[in-house]
Amino acid sequence: MRVDRIVEDAILESIHRSRVNLLSEEAGFVDNGSSITLVIDPVDGSANAAFGVPLSCFAGALVEDGTAKEALTTWFDTGRAWHARAGVPTSFRTTGRTSLDGASVCMMRPKTGTQDAWLRIANRADRIRVLCTTCLETMLVAEGTVDAFIDPGSDTHRIMDLATALVTVPAAGGVLVDLKGRPFTFEPDLTHRWSGVAAATPQLAEELIATVLG
Repeated sequence: MRVDRIVEDAILESIHRSRVNLLSEEAGFVDNGSSITLVIDPVDGSANAAFGVPLSCFAGALVEDGTAKEALTTWFDTGRAWHARAGVPTSFRTTGRTSLDGASVCMMRPKTGTQDAWLRIANRADRIRVLCTTCLETMLVAEGTVDAFIDPGSDTHRIMDLATALVTVPAAGGVLVDLKGRPFTFEPDLTHRWSGVAAATPQLAEELIATVLG
């Protein structure tokens, strides 16, 4: 969408000045010969933004030699921001919930092939929210506003959808994993897909995955 391009163009100017690489949802991989790559989703929730729904954000992670080191997510409508460095505890924490029963869970909308898994989670959780912005929803897990976020098997996520959560959620005491146990990689090939699971605790992540897989 045009809104993605507006944000991405400004970032492209900056990375060329700084001589770092860029991996973006829109531009793909821009190689400036650096060991550092900025992995971004310029506007996560772009459909929300385009229609005036105030749920969209910028998400960017600094990746050095294949490892995510630092992340920043900024909610456009409110200006709230979540910054984290790998291995450094944050000022915000997850809820610490270990059980799906009674949990507050954000999920991707049910898609073909995921309806049954979606309902299994919905029938056990206390509250379900579908906000249509993974980067923002995983930050809500990190700060303890919700207990978990999950894609129940649609393999929708590309690496820029999950890059900031890879740093921020563990720094806040939670976990980010793939539903099918696939490792997250920062390869330029954007055909790689995942079903991300962000949870307040490893126990909750395991229970979510077991519920989806039946």
